[in-house]
Amino acid sequence: MQIPLQISFRDIEHSDAVEERIREKVEKLEQYTDRITSCRVVVEAPHRQHHKGTLYHIRVDITLPGEEIVVARDPEDHAHEDVYIAIRDAFEAVRRQLKKSLRKTREKRTKKPKPSMVEMPEVEVDADV
Repeated sequence: MQIPLQISFRDIEHSDAVEERIREKVEKLEQYTDRITSCRVVVEAPHRQHHKGTLYHIRVDITLPGEEIVVARDPEDHAHEDVYIAIRDAFEAVRRQLKKSLRKTREKRTKKPKPSMVEMPEVEVDADV
């Protein structure tokens, strides 16, 4: 990565364990491609009145040359009361989008152009035949 990983905590105390888990997840993403130029992760515990515990919101912004992948969802699932599950789900969504992006890029590079009538070589015809 050209720009160091940026991790922000909003409305939640900083946690070394959470930060370490995020770093591990980003390292796994870097196994798919070395084209990631920057990554920004925001861990947020919005101030909302819930009947149960706090639902964590994770936003991940990954920048590739010519493209940006953003995953940000408002938590609907009460499984996201656990910050580690919220991180897992967010990075799983990022992984899927990253793989899809890399597949499209690969297809663009390997796609052979279809020959058109203009590009066809002319065939010489012998007048003696």
